[in-house]
Amino acid sequence: MSKDVYESPLASRYASPYLLRLFSPDTRYQTWRRLWVALARAEQELGLPITAEQVAELEAHITDIDYAAAERREHEVRHDVMAHVYAYGLAAPSAAGIIHLGATSCYVTDNADLILYRDALRYLRGQLLAVMKNLSAFARQYAATPTLGYTHYQPAQPVTVGKRAALWLQDFRSDLDELDFVLATLPFLGCRGTTGTEASFLDLFEGDGAKIDEMNRRIAAEFGFERCFPVCGQTYPRKVDSRILGCLSAIGQSAYRMANDIRLLQHDRQVEEPFEKSQIGSSAMAYKRNPMRSERICSLSRYLMADAMNAPMTASTQWMERTLDDSANRRISLPEGFLCADAVLRLCQNVTNGLHVNEKIVDRTIREYLPFLATENIMMEAVKRGGSRQELHERIRVHSMAATARMKEGEPCDLLDRLAADPAFGMTRAELDAVMDPQLYIGRCQEQVERFLAECEPLLAGAPETDGSIQI
Repeated sequence: MSKDVYESPLASRYASPYLLRLFSPDTRYQTWRRLWVALARAEQELGLPITAEQVAELEAHITDIDYAAAERREHEVRHDVMAHVYAYGLAAPSAAGIIHLGATSCYVTDNADLILYRDALRYLRGQLLAVMKNLSAFARQYAATPTLGYTHYQPAQPVTVGKRAALWLQDFRSDLDELDFVLATLPFLGCRGTTGTEASFLDLFEGDGAKIDEMNRRIAAEFGFERCFPVCGQTYPRKVDSRILGCLSAIGQSAYRMANDIRLLQHDRQVEEPFEKSQIGSSAMAYKRNPMRSERICSLSRYLMADAMNAPMTASTQWMERTLDDSANRRISLPEGFLCADAVLRLCQNVTNGLHVNEKIVDRTIREYLPFLATENIMMEAVKRGGSRQELHERIRVHSMAATARMKEGEPCDLLDRLAADPAFGMTRAELDAVMDPQLYIGRCQEQVERFLAECEPLLAGAPETDGSIQI
């Protein structure tokens, strides 16, 4: 593309070749022609005055679209669908008179959109599974590796590195369930006429409603749809777009949560995203190792979540049987939502495929806070030895505040020394050291991770390999 013309970064920098091709004008207009062929074929087989030769001629000219002729015609008539009907008629002259018979524009525009969205969702499902497969392997590897837990981003009871990854994985698993629901319940529009009444086909089929139903069943089946909407206006209900973009937004929410956690952990040098040998972190600060992939995931995910708001606003403002103020918005928001979700998932694949744990720093961090985290267990042991729970709680509070104040001055933590010297606890320093094993405080983390991964295994069995063509 010329460098003096704007191009979408989603197309030039982020999205996959597959989705760029799927949402290209050529794929869209070829899909229109496939829909016109399917309509003509069904009408011919159900007895309308269309010949098999006309259907065959239409079928032979699905891909050879004369875009120049279509563009000239659109400038004349100001109608894109009729411009393409005209161009198709030039390519298949014997069938020119029966193209689009009984249909309205939304027959090709809306059904094509549903086909493209369905195919895009199927593709993103594979991308999502690839991310989940990476996270599953990571969670399994570190299922028993203790790490400092955080609540309010303050040190809290230990968890494991794998348990935290399982939380990310569980979010994506929820997105997969939602995506599968959207796919399983996505109907076809069919060919329903200008206000959805099928009145034009009642005339064509001389009042035979069964033939109309059969025509729509055949067209839907040809494109892999099991059913059509029971009722509709001129368009398919725009609630569908809201559901689709909501699903994509959910993926963005999960990706943001994971990537933001990684950014925080990378700040503490506990976990790091991939960093290439010659990668530059900063133009000024050569030492920097910025989490640019995770930052990009967060940035694109914010756009994706905001983009999803277009669909409910459109769905809520449909006037009676239709209004055209949805068209320009949908032309941008739906394809770009898919391209953005694609970019997010590709980045997530890249990050989760090379996520690195600095185990010594993880261990050092948890041990720095472990004396504080172990105080509840220490208190319980001291109660067993005859102490008062309430008195011990107060003694721990006082000693903890003193030890923390000392640490703020740059001194090492001396909490265990303070507790060992306090006769209220009746415990030696050696006894206190014996309970400083992080494994004693991770609860059922390993069991929870392994149980959840076992649930995910059947889903991940068919997951594609991580996309090796991703260039960051």
